[in-house]
Amino acid sequence: MKFDAYLLTGDLRQMPALAAAIEAAGFDGVWTAETAHNPFLPLVLAAEHTRRISLGTAIAVAFARSPTTLAHIAWDLQRYSQGRFLLGLGTQVKAHVVLRYGMRWEKPVRQMRETIEAIRAVWESWRKGGTSLNYRGEFYTLRLMTPFFAEPPLEHPDPPIYISAVNEQMLRLAGGLCEGVHIHPFHSVKYLREYAWPHLREGMRSAGRSRLHFTAVAAVFVIPTDGEKPASVYERSVREQIAFYMSTPAYRTIVDLHGWTATAEQLSLMARQGAWQAMGERITDEMLDAFAVTGSWAALPGLIQQRYAGRLLDRVAYYLPYIPGEEQEGWAATLRGFRREPAE
Repeated sequence: MKFDAYLLTGDLRQMPALAAAIEAAGFDGVWTAETAHNPFLPLVLAAEHTRRISLGTAIAVAFARSPTTLAHIAWDLQRYSQGRFLLGLGTQVKAHVVLRYGMRWEKPVRQMRETIEAIRAVWESWRKGGTSLNYRGEFYTLRLMTPFFAEPPLEHPDPPIYISAVNEQMLRLAGGLCEGVHIHPFHSVKYLREYAWPHLREGMRSAGRSRLHFTAVAAVFVIPTDGEKPASVYERSVREQIAFYMSTPAYRTIVDLHGWTATAEQLSLMARQGAWQAMGERITDEMLDAFAVTGSWAALPGLIQQRYAGRLLDRVAYYLPYIPGEEQEGWAATLRGFRREPAE
């Protein structure tokens, strides 16, 4: 199991030192998210100041950009990082796509499929010297590429494409078309075993693909019990984050699977009233145990490897930003734990 870090994509001036520190600490990779900042720009600096770790987006909003734009960004980052870039894409939700980005929202699964197919069609054209681009779909028609606008050939494989997926159709798309999947941090082992993986495998079977070269990635809610901050501080934050996700209709599949629909509906009402802090108090210990891992910094790696045994996840990160100088002993203990082979 690989252990990664999530970057806070804020001040770009901090990225060279932060990326170098993450690599020196022993992480396997870094991920950026598209929240308040562009997710790609920090990875240019991370590529320049690291040599070993993988660099990926978790996630970039696919529908905010054309497939050709994404193809250029990914190809350039793959070249500059010398083959270490992972293109992670997601749909976001309808309100943000329509009202924040000003884009259309009609058939997100179909559009995501076409986005991936169109990106790969552009890459294929570039491998042929900038000719023969002819992708025709419902959302995208790409028919023009000339050598002047074509990227030079890569010395590395095409960037792997991962997509975020929660529900049935997107999970099947990930299994059938992508190199990996970003599992939402709001997940449980029950959800992975009984819902996510059956649909991922169905997608693989329908496309004649194997699990062997497919990667499942997720951030994990953790509550360290022996850090500089009291465990109660971490626990309160995790309870509030779980409450927020439970209140969100997009994740109702996960809630319903556990039989916590009534609580989720109450939390949705509280969210509309702005009762954010009080929402965390509705998260029971049973819910907390389902969605979070609690233990010392040194014990967390073993607990996580045991929790996700059987390749439920291949790469994990803590739902905590790595900030050099904060919880240094804890992070060091965790990294040592992930470097050891898990017990049989």
